[in-house]
Amino acid sequence: MERGIKRFQVLRRRREKAVAMFRDGHRQAAVAAALRVSRQSVSRWYNSWLNGDKKAIRGASRAGRPPRLSKAQVKQIREKLLQGAAAHGYASDLWTLPRVANLIEEVTRVHYHSGHVWRVLRKMGWSLQRPAFRAKERDEEKVRRWKRRAWAEVKKTAKSGERG
Repeated sequence: MERGIKRFQVLRRRREKAVAMFRDGHRQAAVAAALRVSRQSVSRWYNSWLNGDKKAIRGASRAGRPPRLSKAQVKQIREKLLQGAAAHGYASDLWTLPRVANLIEEVTRVHYHSGHVWRVLRKMGWSLQRPAFRAKERDEEKVRRWKRRAWAEVKKTAKSGERG
């Protein structure tokens, strides 16, 4: 996102430089050549400058649709997520996309489809994490014994010179 903002600033400075060249009496063709832009662009800027349209010279501050969540709202969501899902009434402490969507709507009154919540999470620097499930009935001692005895017999070993 920062890169996009810097790009807008570069474009704005270019238009402002063109306006300064117009004030100094440079012709449009000379401005286009000096700034390495098309004559059509310079012509648009010149007409905006002549008409006093400062907004056109400033240009846009960002592209696309404005964000639905403010920075303060994203901060609130992050704080709530860090509390864990269990703190918000869920049986497990696992955050799922539908759960996060519900949280966002509770906190901000902004509705996100659960399939799009990952975009918000990614902007926050979060990534997909899958829990490692283990059976409740799992007996760690039996697993260790099996690995020592049975696995050694079952495991295939590549013969020298063969591909594995």
